Amino acid sequence: MKTDAQLKQDILAELSWDPAIRSTDVGVIVKDGVVTLTGHLAHYPEKAAVEHAVQRVSGVRAIAIEMDVQLEPGLARNDSDIAASAEHALQWSVLVPSGRIQLMVEKGWLTLRGEVEWDYQRRAAEKAVSDLLGVIGVTNLVKVKPSVRSALVEKNVHDALARQAERAAKSVKISIDGSTVTLRGSVHSWAERAAVQGAAWSAPGVSTVLNELTVDP
Repeated sequence: MKTDAQLKQDILAELSWDPAIRSTDVGVIVKDGVVTLTGHLAHYPEKAAVEHAVQRVSGVRAIAIEMDVQLEPGLARNDSDIAASAEHALQWSVLVPSGRIQLMVEKGWLTLRGEVEWDYQRRAAEKAVSDLLGVIGVTNLVKVKPSVRSALVEKNVHDALARQAERAAKSVKISIDGSTVTLRGSVHSWAERAAVQGAAWSAPGVSTVLNELTVDP
């Protein structure tokens, strides 16, 4: 079991190792395995990179995000320009179904709405707009409305977990209500938690995944 000091050192090393992160801009506070991240970052993709880097470190039990994005001088764009660029990005993505996503921009923050059949399409829409110049954050409210019959959902989820996250799946309790999957139990790392969630989302017929898994290193 890592001490808080050891965990902080590992996190700082991981942040320094990732070339997408200017680690000097990130403050790290660790208490009882709970990590609080602070600081002002230059763009939204860097903020996402920081979150993913910390999740890769073993021993992290929970993460509190107190970072924000403050664009460097000259990088700010008005909302009209951002909206136009985001529309084009969605249109040019082969993974985003045409005409299914609506967007709104307010002071550089993008909100996505609409309905798609698969979670990968919902995630693709967010990825398409996240890296645009001037974007300081993205809220993804796109809903997944699957066409698969609900009777097949439970089998699909169990099969996907068996293929993709077999070890972690043994300690996970799965509850299914229609097309909504709830995951409960504990896993050993954030990577395992993400793997189980990803496997559940990949199952045909799933519209919502409620991830209540805890990390117990």
